[in-house]
Amino acid sequence: MLESFYDQLSPYYKYLFQDWDASVERQASALDEVIREYFGEQVHSILDAACGIGTQTIGLAQKGYELTASDISSSEIEKARQEASKRNLNIAFGVADMRDLQTVYQRKFDLVIACDNAIPHLLSDDEILQTFEQFHRISSEQGGCMISVRDYATMQKGGRQFYPRHVHVTANGKLIVFDLWEFDGDYYDITIYIMEDTRNPTVKTTAVRGGRYYCITISRIEALMQEAGFKRVVVLKDRIHQPLLVGLKF
Repeated sequence: MLESFYDQLSPYYKYLFQDWDASVERQASALDEVIREYFGEQVHSILDAACGIGTQTIGLAQKGYELTASDISSSEIEKARQEASKRNLNIAFGVADMRDLQTVYQRKFDLVIACDNAIPHLLSDDEILQTFEQFHRISSEQGGCMISVRDYATMQKGGRQFYPRHVHVTANGKLIVFDLWEFDGDYYDITIYIMEDTRNPTVKTTAVRGGRYYCITISRIEALMQEAGFKRVVVLKDRIHQPLLVGLKF
């Protein structure tokens, strides 16, 4: 289950980044620039529908936006709450599945976001379309949505792929993070390994299993956003670490 994957990962999530705090600030500045470029001053309320531990939520709240944030993982929501509390940010957090947001939220938002490749966790075009229809229904008429995804068309696929992430120096030694991706046609399963080297002969290794992704292309995502009702979809490939797709209702 995807919830279990992220519940297990939540204590280590920051280590997926070289410097999580710097990434929060950097992404917020880039996203704020895109929001102003495409929506002007019309965006005040934002729903982060796949907030994780708050990577985009916290930075955008610090920029002055009104943030509501949800995720399928209750453990990640708790981590996000803690990070927001440290910064004295007033953010409404909750557990929700982005395929069924209308059940949870009885209001509209100026912008709905889902970043860090959250959408390809949905394993069919039908599920992705259902999610984009939810984004469309709960966004204001002069608003829209914004997502970031991996560009699978440019990546090597097939077999087993090893992806190193980062080496972090800790008070007790080193923490090494890497991935193993195992492909099955248009899908792959990801296992994240966290090795804690405390200078003892035995290295503690945690394996977080259960993350499955659909290698959907950006052009197909763009088509599904349009099918969901977004009148205009813009693809931006040079703003943050992943391509951004902006769906506008006007």
